[in-house]
Amino acid sequence: MTAEVESEYLTFLDDGEVLFDFNFLLSETDEKGVITYANEAFAQTANYEIDELIGQPHNIIRHPDMPRIAFKGLWDDIQTKGFWQGFVKNARRGGGFYWVYGTVLRRIDSNGKIHYISIRTKPSRDAVKEHDALYKTLV
Repeated sequence: MTAEVESEYLTFLDDGEVLFDFNFLLSETDEKGVITYANEAFAQTANYEIDELIGQPHNIIRHPDMPRIAFKGLWDDIQTKGFWQGFVKNARRGGGFYWVYGTVLRRIDSNGKIHYISIRTKPSRDAVKEHDALYKTLV
């Protein structure tokens, strides 16, 4: 078990869920999904140091409860619309999880390289309840 990164912005619930009190959890990946940027709020909530996240695949925080179909929808929207918005349950290093309302944007830089920017906020408890129940019904 990894030592917990201390933060006054995290609340630990008995079921393993962690609530965060940051404005935004931010990250950016390259076209292969490798993290190239992470802010401190994202790192603390996921229980990593920033330098431990950089160079890792973004799916390092993928929670096994997330249905594959949800990620298919995410990638379909990003490819067709250039963005996606929705609710995601993420895993924390060392155990536990946290829910986010995320927006993922596709960005093409001046060299034609694709990057993905993820902006995540704290969802309402009602939305978490609703999406937790929904995701349990999906394959």
